[in-house]
Amino acid sequence: MKRFATHLALIVLVAVATVSCRSAPVFNVVNAPFTKEAPSLEAANDAIKRAGAALGWQMKTTEPGKILATLPIRSHVAIVDVTFNQKEFSIMYRDSTNLNYTGTEIHSNYNGWIQNLRNGIIAQSSLF
Repeated sequence: MKRFATHLALIVLVAVATVSCRSAPVFNVVNAPFTKEAPSLEAANDAIKRAGAALGWQMKTTEPGKILATLPIRSHVAIVDVTFNQKEFSIMYRDSTNLNYTGTEIHSNYNGWIQNLRNGIIAQSSLF
């Protein structure tokens, strides 16, 4: 009986671990339009940085039309490239830590963070 209880406890532990580590296909944002066209590339850059900073992203312009964005949350880190022009932007996976990235799938929380960043950028673009 004791052996059965040990096996049952192990099965429950594995099930809980599996449910808590959900994975999903990596969500990228490709050529999403701004609400309004930016008056300049610099204005688009500033709007994207404001949106990211408001959500806890560390935003670094690496070249005109490109921002490296890093989101550290507890022991997790998501890193994306945000490319843009005056009309549209893209958010593409670059790297991560502790998000179970497999090449096509990642922890499902990542996708929510990217959707929030996309929505924040769109909201900031309405202020152009």
